[in-house]
Amino acid sequence: MKIENLIKEKNCTIVDVRTHEEFMGGHVADSINIPLAELQERMEEIENLKSPLILCCASGNRSGQAQHYLSQKGIDCYNGGSWLDVNYYQSRTN
Repeated sequence: MKIENLIKEKNCTIVDVRTHEEFMGGHVADSINIPLAELQERMEEIENLKSPLILCCASGNRSGQAQHYLSQKGIDCYNGGSWLDVNYYQSRTN
């Protein structure tokens, strides 16, 4: 399923893997912030989120790293790329 459809149907959780400071500077509505550096220590929280996860960051690089790591842990997730792209898809659902 395409990422846009998952977001449109509100059938996912959007996780922003940027730093807390970057997140506070702007983020996708209803997204949650779990910085890339905190993924390992927050696995229990991540496992309890509504899946699949749509991961985003500034450019798609960190979310790609997060997607690779979480996929290896059995988490259903997708690299959404830039949070601005994910925000655009989210804005079209209203």
